[in-house]
Amino acid sequence: MLRVFVIRLLIKIVRFFYRTKSANNAKLMNDPRVDPRIKKNFWFDIPVRPSFKSREEMMKYYSSSHMKREYKIIENFSEVYDDKKLAPLEGLRIETKEIKSLPDNNIINIQFIRPDNDENLPCVYYIHGGGMEVLSCYHGNYRAWGRLLAHQNVAVAMVDFRNATMPSSVKEVAPFPAGLNDCMSGLKWLHENSESLKIDKTKIVVAGESGGGNLTLAMGMSLKNEGKLDMIKGLYALCPYIAGIWPLDSNPSSISNNGIFLDLSDNSGPVSYGIEELKNKNPLAWPGFAKIEDVQGFPKTHIHVNECDPLRDEGYNFYKLLKEAGVDTNMTEAKGTIHAVELFVTLCPDLSLATAKNLASFTIS
Repeated sequence: MLRVFVIRLLIKIVRFFYRTKSANNAKLMNDPRVDPRIKKNFWFDIPVRPSFKSREEMMKYYSSSHMKREYKIIENFSEVYDDKKLAPLEGLRIETKEIKSLPDNNIINIQFIRPDNDENLPCVYYIHGGGMEVLSCYHGNYRAWGRLLAHQNVAVAMVDFRNATMPSSVKEVAPFPAGLNDCMSGLKWLHENSESLKIDKTKIVVAGESGGGNLTLAMGMSLKNEGKLDMIKGLYALCPYIAGIWPLDSNPSSISNNGIFLDLSDNSGPVSYGIEELKNKNPLAWPGFAKIEDVQGFPKTHIHVNECDPLRDEGYNFYKLLKEAGVDTNMTEAKGTIHAVELFVTLCPDLSLATAKNLASFTIS
């Protein structure tokens, strides 16, 4: 608890002295739908970013000392949620695997977590969020989430791919399709090494939240294009970040919920990940552009959304597309919650645990 207090205090001091511009969480605090536990304990503001004319302009902005400080604040923020009581280290094996990603022959990392036994286990292949731009599966909240999942008697392989803007544990950054290629390479490595990892390769589910939800659904389409959908048992996308355009009338929550934790008023996501892919309406970059023929034949797919999330309706509309395509699919909505709250295990512990159990059951059953 002392460590958490010190981190919180340091972050507040840094914000005071550097006076970083951040999104106003007044909308979150004043919304009667939001769970009181979130209002009480979710004290972090996402920095408001400008819009950019080019990726080069954006990368210059992110290489500034100001933005490096901001990113360090985000890393420290994540450590507050690495709760070892709710997600114990005991009873687990945790290791890092370095693998080669194709076609670029770059190195990526997989954080592999499994119960400390010799059973052949189903596996969740998990992709972290951050808009395909930032964050790492080695940040504190993801470490806790991975352990929480593994305690449901599944193996968890968390892939740290090339982000588009700020490095993960992989130092190289690159726009689309680098991150997707890395995620695909990690899955293929998992299959090739399933025997030594003691995982059941017939029970691998690809899952991820936010930007990781984007990559989850994009992987489904990539595997379909390669004729390799039999490599996975299912897809599980939480609060997927897939539209590429905000606000959007077809996604009313992008208007009504904007400013609740997330502010989608800038163009930094598409510029970072690849503005040409947005202009070309490429569903592999932005699955919100997918059509029925892009998803027909998908394995069972679960979509999970948060009531007070600006991204809620893009997840809902993708669910409707899957239904129209005849995919075995269902959707859950967590009432009173903000974007990706399940990944912060101390905020709503019951919801995080229920989501971990549901994802594990989806993988095992």
